[in-house]
Amino acid sequence: MTTSPSFTQDTADRLAVVEALYRFTAGIDLRDSNLLASSLAENAVSDFRPAAAKAGFDYPVIEGRDVIVSALTASLATLDTTHSVSNPRVAIDGDTARMDVLVEAQHVPRRDPSRHYLMKNRYDVKLVRNGDAWVITHNTIDNVWRSGDPAVLSVV
Repeated sequence: MTTSPSFTQDTADRLAVVEALYRFTAGIDLRDSNLLASSLAENAVSDFRPAAAKAGFDYPVIEGRDVIVSALTASLATLDTTHSVSNPRVAIDGDTARMDVLVEAQHVPRRDPSRHYLMKNRYDVKLVRNGDAWVITHNTIDNVWRSGDPAVLSVV
């Protein structure tokens, strides 16, 4: 079987698009600000409002790579998190892409690991090509279901 160059590039791009979200979630889980920043365009926007509203609290739209990294680092500083990414559907148009993906996010307070808040979220992600990598320009997070104690998200 012969593989066309366009098929090979499309496959590589699809994997690289998903890799951007892997960097985003691993940066959060590993508390690695550089890894998290590597997933975001300089002018990126993260909108957690839909998911936050379902958890019963307000979370503002965050704009700018450095602001997003700082805000997520601060708001999750007392928690251990694990994010699992599944079912990515990627559409590529030249140097832009869009991905619909499910992300399961577990949040556990370090001081009280008997508590947790587990969320299954749908991410609507827009990305652009940045050299050989893809970076997130806009990410909207909505919640599909949740279990546990939402107050875990406000632990300080």
